[in-house]
Amino acid sequence: QVQLVESGGGLVQAGGSLRLSCAASGSIFSINAMGWYRQAPGKQRELVAGISSRGSTNYADSVKGRFTISRDNAKNTMYLQMNSLKPEDTAVYYCAARILSGLTPFSDYWGQGTQVTVSS
Repeated sequence: QVQLVESGGGLVQAGGSLRLSCAASGSIFSINAMGWYRQAPGKQRELVAGISSRGSTNYADSVKGRFTISRDNAKNTMYLQMNSLKPEDTAVYYCAARILSGLTPFSDYWGQGTQVTVSS
């Protein structure tokens, strides 16, 4: 069974920084693309940043230049460094990954989410 567990969320003032982590565990053969999503109250879930297995990255326009996504394939872990945070970044942040496990073909898995709150 595969699990994704996020950590690192919290309350920060505008202009501050946070670093989110997402650790994948279980019977994992390979991890393909990974990504961070967020959902603010009353809004749809949106892609914040994605990273391929080779390290290619893409970002939502709203976070370009402020957020950096990275991954450590040896640790099956993904990170999101968030700098210059704004109140509009407040949301529940979810990690997602496409994983080949010992039991199933490549499938999409989601973490439980971590709250990020930016105060003005």
